[in-house]
Amino acid sequence: MEDGAGPVRRGRKYTQVLQGAGEVFLRDGFEGASVDDIARAAGVSKATLYSYFPDKRLLFMEMARAQCSAQADDAMTAINRSLPPAQVLREAGMRFLHYILSEKALRVFRICVAEADRFPELGTEFYASGPRLMHGQLSAYFAEAAARGELSIDDLSIATDQFIELCKADLWLKRVFGIRDSFSAEEQSHIVSAAVATFLARYGPA
Repeated sequence: MEDGAGPVRRGRKYTQVLQGAGEVFLRDGFEGASVDDIARAAGVSKATLYSYFPDKRLLFMEMARAQCSAQADDAMTAINRSLPPAQVLREAGMRFLHYILSEKALRVFRICVAEADRFPELGTEFYASGPRLMHGQLSAYFAEAAARGELSIDDLSIATDQFIELCKADLWLKRVFGIRDSFSAEEQSHIVSAAVATFLARYGPA
C-alpha cells in the first residue's frame, strides 16, 4: 500500500474495513501491519481495501479518528449536561480516564509516537482527531455552564487543559512507561474526585 495522499471513500464496507484495520494496527503496529493481514481481518479483498484507502497512513488515521471521535462523543454527549457541574465533570472525567488508560488508546498513542519521525503528520492528525475533539466537547460544556452561572471561567481553553491534566494525575505516565498495567476503579475514582474538587475550587461560581 502506497504512503501517498488519497481521498477516503465511504461505502457499505467502510466500517468493516476500519474494524479489520484496527485489529491489525493495534496488534502489529503501523510498520508491521500488512495489506494482506488487514484485508483478511476485514473480510474483504485487497482491491476493495485499496478502493477505500489507497494510503496506509490514511487508513491508520481514519481508524484512529473514528475511535477517538466515538470516545469524545461518549465522554460528553452521553452525559446529561444540565446536571450540576460536579456530577457532569465526575462522569466525564471517569470516562476520559478509563479510555486513556485502556490498551486500545495506549497502542494508538504509541504507534503515533513511534512513527513521528517518519510521518510527522501522524502526530498532528492524531491530535486533531483525538485530544482536540475531547478538548472541544469539554470546552463547549464549560461555556454552557458558565452562561448558566454554574462556573466562573475567563479562559475556556486553559480551564479545559487544566481539567484534562488533573484527571490524568500520575496514572497516565505510569501507564505509558509500563510501570503499571492497570488501576483499580477505586484509584481512578479517587483521582477524578480530586480533579473535580480542585477544578471547582478554582472555577466554581464567584
